[in-house]
Amino acid sequence: MIYFDNAATTWPKPPEVLDAMRYCLEEAGANPGRSGHKLSLVAGKLVDRTRQAIADLFNISDPDRVIFTLNATDSLNMAIQGITEAGDHIITSSMEHNSVTRPLHCLGNNIEVTKIPCNQQGLINMEELSRAIRSNTKAIVITHASNVTGTIMPIKLIGELVREAGKILIVDAAQTAGILDIDVEGMKIDLLAMPGHKGLMGPTGTGVLYVGERAAFLKPFRMGGTGSKSAVAGQPDILPEKYESGTLNAVGIAGLGAGVDFIKKTGLQRIREHENRLTKAFIEGASKIQGWKMYGTSKDEVKAPVVSFLIEGKDTAALGGALDKWHDIACRAGLHCAPDAHRTIGTFETKLVRFSFSYFNKIEEVDYALKCLSDLKERDLSEFKGAGCSC
Repeated sequence: MIYFDNAATTWPKPPEVLDAMRYCLEEAGANPGRSGHKLSLVAGKLVDRTRQAIADLFNISDPDRVIFTLNATDSLNMAIQGITEAGDHIITSSMEHNSVTRPLHCLGNNIEVTKIPCNQQGLINMEELSRAIRSNTKAIVITHASNVTGTIMPIKLIGELVREAGKILIVDAAQTAGILDIDVEGMKIDLLAMPGHKGLMGPTGTGVLYVGERAAFLKPFRMGGTGSKSAVAGQPDILPEKYESGTLNAVGIAGLGAGVDFIKKTGLQRIREHENRLTKAFIEGASKIQGWKMYGTSKDEVKAPVVSFLIEGKDTAALGGALDKWHDIACRAGLHCAPDAHRTIGTFETKLVRFSFSYFNKIEEVDYALKCLSDLKERDLSEFKGAGCSC
C-alpha cells in the first residue's frame, strides 16, 4: 500500500519505535511512578527520558512542564477548558480543526468567541487579529498549520502580538510537531498541544501538552492518583503530577521517545526538505491534469506537507474510494474534521481529497499516484460514490 494519510497519523513508524515499545513491555512492564521496586523505576526512567527528549526538541527549559496526554485533541481540551472562566473572551481563526471549535462551542454562553476569518489560502489577517483583542480576552487559540490546506500560520508574529497584549497563546501543533522547528520560548507559546502519533513518529494514544509558566493557573482536567502526596485530599500542585492523574501509557511513551530520537538523529531540516520535495513534485505533476484544483498555497515555505484537491466532475468520496480499491493508495476524502476551514475556502459542499506525505514516502510513490489520478480522470467512479468519504 502507498500511504498518503500521514496528516491523520504517520505510517510506517521507525523500527526503533517498535523496538522501544517491545522493550518496555518485556523489560519495564510495571506502573511508572507508583512503586519503589526495580521494574517500576525502570518504567519511570523511560517516561522521564522521553519527557526530557521532548523538552530538548521544543526548547522547553523545564521538562516537568511536558505533560503526557492521549493525543492533541486531549491536550487542546485540557488547555481550553483549563484556562477559561465565565465571561472570558477567546479568539480563534476560521481554519481550526474540530479539536478547537468543539470545545469552544461546548463552553456555550459562558464565554464569547471571536473567529478571525482567513483568506482563500487559509492565512490569518494579523491586523484583524490585533483589533479583536479586548480587555477580557483570555487567550488566542490557533492552529500552527491547517490540516486541510497545509497553510502555516505566522506563530512567531502572533506570539509577539499576544505577549505584548498580556494574553495567553495556545497553539495546535497537530500538523507541525516533528515537522517544523518549534521554539516555545522564541515563539512565545504558553500552551502547546501536539500529538505523539503524527510528525513525532510515536504510536497512537500519545500526546503532549506543554504548560508554560504564564499558564500556571491552568486548572487540572483530571483528578486522581498521581503516585505522590497520596495523603493530600486535593490534586497535588506540583508538576507534572498536577495534570497527569492515573497510570501513564508507558509503552506508548517509550515508543514516542524513540520517535523523537529518530527525528533528532535524522534532523528536522532533512525531514522538511524531503517532505517539501514530495509535496512540490505532486503539485507540479497534478497541475497538468485537466480539471485538477488544489486549495491553499503552493509555496514550500508556508505549507506543511498536506495537499487537498478535487478533480472537476469527480465526486471526492468516489475518488478516494477508487484510489483505495483500485490502486491501493490510502488518502482521506471529506471534511477532515475541519468544517470551518472548508467553509473558509468554499469546499464545504464538495469536500476534498487530501494527500499528506511523510519522511517515509518516496518520489516513486508520488509518480505512481499521479498516473493513477490521470487514469481516474477518465473513468466512471459511480460505484464508489459515498464509499471513500471519512468526514
